[in-house]
Amino acid sequence: MFKAFCKNKIDKVHMKKLIIVLVLVSGFLSSQAQDEQDRKDRREEKKGGFKKENLFVGGDLTLGFGSSYTALGASPYFGYSINKYLDVAASFNYIYTSQRDIVVYGDKVRQTQYGPGAFVRVYPFKFVFAQAQFEHNFIKSRYLPVENSGYLASTDRIDANSFLLGAGYAGGRDEDNKSFYYFSISWDLLRNANSPYVDGLGRAVPIIRAGYNIALFQGGGRRRR
Repeated sequence: MFKAFCKNKIDKVHMKKLIIVLVLVSGFLSSQAQDEQDRKDRREEKKGGFKKENLFVGGDLTLGFGSSYTALGASPYFGYSINKYLDVAASFNYIYTSQRDIVVYGDKVRQTQYGPGAFVRVYPFKFVFAQAQFEHNFIKSRYLPVENSGYLASTDRIDANSFLLGAGYAGGRDEDNKSFYYFSISWDLLRNANSPYVDGLGRAVPIIRAGYNIALFQGGGRRRR
C-alpha cells in the first residue's frame, strides 16, 4: 500500500511537470507564430507603394435648386484608395446653370461651367462619408434682360474657385463589394460671386449629387476597404 501511495505521488509530480512543460512549449510556439506574423506584416508594410487594385473611377450627376436657381451637370473622376478610410481623386465637371432675378425681376443668367477639381472622401463608417472638394471652374455667362428694362444682353467669360463641403451615403460599400453607388449633398463655402453654386443673392445652394464608384483591377479577389 505504501508503494502504491508513493507511486501515485510520483505520477502526480510527473503529471505536473508534464503540464508545465506543455504550457511552456505552447507559449514558445505561440510566441514564434506571433513573431512570424509580425515579420510578415512588416514585409507587407515595406511593400507599400502603389497598388493598382486601389484605383477606381466613377462619376456623378449634379442637381442644384432654389427659388430662382437650377443646375444640371455631370462630373467624372479618377481616384485612388489610400486605405479603407480615405479616398482621393481628380475630377472634371461640366455643368449648366440658370438663374433669374439677378438685376431686376424677371431677368436671367445662363451659364456653362467646366473645369478640373479634386476631392477627398473620409469614411468614418463603411456606408457614410464626408467629402471636401476643390474646383476651379471656367464659366461662360450670358445675361438675358427683361424687355424694356433698359439693360442690354451680354456675354462674359469668367472663372471662379469653389470649395464644396458635404456628406454622403455609399450603398453596398464593404470588403466584398468592389463598386458602390452613392448620394451626397454639399455647399460651396467660398460663395464666390461668380460661383455656379450660389444664387443671385450670393447664398450657397444645396448641391445634390448621385453617382457610381467602380473599382479597377480587382479580378475575383477581395478589396481591402
